[in-house]
Amino acid sequence: MAANDRAAAPGKSGGSTGADGLMRASLSAVAPGTALRDGLERVLRGNTGGLIVLGFDKTVDALCTGGFVIDVEFAATRLRELCKLDGGIVLSTDLSKILRAGVQFVPDPTIPTEETGTRHRTADRVSKQVGFPVVSVSQSMRLIALYVDGQRRVLEDSAAILSRANQALATLERYKLRLDEVAGTLSALEIEDLVTVRDVSAVAQRLEMVRRIATEIAEYVVELGTDGRLLALQLDELIAGVEPERELVVRDYVPEPTAKRSRTVDEAVFELDSLTHAELLELPMVARALGYTGSPEGMDSAVSPRGFRLLAKVPRLPGAIIDRLVEHFGGLQKLLAASVDDLQTVDGVGEARARSVREGLSRLAESSILERYV
Repeated sequence: MAANDRAAAPGKSGGSTGADGLMRASLSAVAPGTALRDGLERVLRGNTGGLIVLGFDKTVDALCTGGFVIDVEFAATRLRELCKLDGGIVLSTDLSKILRAGVQFVPDPTIPTEETGTRHRTADRVSKQVGFPVVSVSQSMRLIALYVDGQRRVLEDSAAILSRANQALATLERYKLRLDEVAGTLSALEIEDLVTVRDVSAVAQRLEMVRRIATEIAEYVVELGTDGRLLALQLDELIAGVEPERELVVRDYVPEPTAKRSRTVDEAVFELDSLTHAELLELPMVARALGYTGSPEGMDSAVSPRGFRLLAKVPRLPGAIIDRLVEHFGGLQKLLAASVDDLQTVDGVGEARARSVREGLSRLAESSILERYV
């Protein structure tokens, strides 16, 4: 099987990849446009069914009885013909070869499974026992099911996936427009030093909403394979800069540590990730994730940005210089009031860069105010 005909091999569960990462890699391996997906669809059309383990090691070998050791290059047509045999198939871990055919898998019968059919029960148990993805092609139900580390995913037709993906994309576009509005308002409030916890929470909320919908669409892109190229381009264009923006907002506004509470940037980002969809709709819950109290009075408390977010908008300003500027001046208002000479006192900021920062901040201040009031 040529390299450009197959996706990256899914590998084995465990380690740093995790169940979600393995599921994504497995979906990519069986996505439309891959030789493996072509073979599975041939099996489905042939109405013969199949049970295929996507990986091989000593554990898989120990579960195999009977059948044949063939060790041939993978081809969709070969997979179709070999599935006519009354038994399962084992592919190499990189999916480049068919190693076994016509084998019977004998997994541990004590492994719990909710599946009922013989083929699906075996697929679920084998996947859980060996850690490799297993594909089951149902002859009677006319579907392809992927079993990965206790999860089951039915592979759908591209048209059905595209329909849901386009709905999600339309939602993402609306959310992105709203995000741009609240982010623009926040920039203007930052210039005027009128930001409240509520304003920050609104931006963090919208950033997280956009990120989550984008993650859902990214899953569709993986499932669609070559059919999802246009969707992937649209997604990349819509979410460009969203992830860095979220971190910059958190770095700007995570509260200074006190004796009663302390929260790092990484902890705040993790807390935002951990919010349920219902919690994310509540601004006080978002405020608590950022490290604030979230009380009604606290939501209207004034806060001042450190300046990371606005400095990141200045062209060709390295991250290390941004960090030094924020550390030196301690807040956005002092940065806005700093002269070229003041800026040059920061290590690594010469006259040319100081002028660039001064002019950049001035332009950002003017445009933010104009966008809000004009």
